[in-house]
Amino acid sequence: MRLSVTLFSSHVMTHSPVSVLPWYAPFQKPLLWWTLALTIAWDALGLDRWVMAAIGTSQGFPLRDHPFVVEVLHNQLKNAMLVLYGLAWLMVFWPLGPVCEFSRRQRWAAIVGVSLSLLVISSLKRVSTTSCPWEWAEFGGLAQPLSYWAWGVLDGGSGHCFPGGHASGALAFLSLAWAGMSAESLASQRWGHRLLWTILGLGALMGLSQTLRGAHPPSHSIWTAWICAAIGWGCVWASSRWFVRSEVLVVRV
Repeated sequence: MRLSVTLFSSHVMTHSPVSVLPWYAPFQKPLLWWTLALTIAWDALGLDRWVMAAIGTSQGFPLRDHPFVVEVLHNQLKNAMLVLYGLAWLMVFWPLGPVCEFSRRQRWAAIVGVSLSLLVISSLKRVSTTSCPWEWAEFGGLAQPLSYWAWGVLDGGSGHCFPGGHASGALAFLSLAWAGMSAESLASQRWGHRLLWTILGLGALMGLSQTLRGAHPPSHSIWTAWICAAIGWGCVWASSRWFVRSEVLVVRV
């Protein structure tokens, strides 16, 4: 005889088991491979230098202190993301709107993914020796632009520029989109897809604002998106796998 005992409550579980997507599920999408190929090509071709040279001068970047770029696209958007981050924590305990269809496990996975993404991006910036474009010699600074993959190699600037921190304020929320896209409800999946493109668009806008100011070349924000996407998916996938394994304890009598 098999006796199923729910680990988290005293009653016997009656609902069907939760399905788990394989860890490689995102890699089954051709769009992901195309995007990865374009990212690698961007790095290999050195397109960052071309873009920054197109918007900068030997005296620096004209839009570095522009009121709209600084106050609206940087400061106000950053504050808005902080508010959304606080709301995301509240919805773990008091869900609203589409999040109501998420289980508590999914809500925790999403907020852990957001928090971990922000922490990792901040930590990588702290140890990075890559300097921002506005410190490059060709724009009036002292740094010699080097590949951000040359860890530990000093470029003559202050460093701490890679990856893009401002864009992570939006891109960290990719874990919330992953949670929606991997949910069982079709409505949640559609909401997750819409949220995915909204987050990517907002992240692109925030990254663009920093590029125009000379704070980050485009690739810094692109790699921020990849890092946040990987962390977010890892948290959502790991939580679903743990839930399926630990939800029911099968005791053979």
